[in-house]
Amino acid sequence: MRLFVAAWPTEEVTVVLAALPRPSIGSVRWTTPEQWHVTLVFLGEVDADQVPAAAAALEVAAARAAAPPLATLGPATVRAGRSLLWVPVGGLDELAAATAAELAAAGVARRDDPEDDHPFRGHVTLARARGGRAVPAALAGTPVTAGWPVGSLCLVRSSLDPDRARYQTIAEATVPS
Repeated sequence: MRLFVAAWPTEEVTVVLAALPRPSIGSVRWTTPEQWHVTLVFLGEVDADQVPAAAAALEVAAARAAAPPLATLGPATVRAGRSLLWVPVGGLDELAAATAAELAAAGVARRDDPEDDHPFRGHVTLARARGGRAVPAALAGTPVTAGWPVGSLCLVRSSLDPDRARYQTIAEATVPS
């Protein structure tokens, strides 16, 4: 199954994201509020029998956090490469690193590439280009600021279909306050 560890924004932050301009552009597919998250660790294809170890690793990583870290959006939308429009999210580097370390210590590895090591770049994806096109550069630079305390780590299953990704939280670990 395709898995990642996520931090979901609060309802208040979702309202801020929903207020951003979303012009109708044929080459752009906008993400929806139920898709808005920060990927702390992308696991990719993982054997189903590793899910309990992954959930336990999240519990350890969450318990080791001194307090819920503050995720901060902004200061503006950015293009990531040619095909993505993001809102950067700061404040979660330590939590992402600790979570990745606990997952590695628990032996949770990607079945397709256990050596894959993408650096963490906190963000919420707002839009993707369709059909190999580019997200228009004019969409970048829209000011946006908000923040929320990340109170939990979620192990999320991602199912891809032609229209969009669908996410299901399969385990959650609370960060102590």
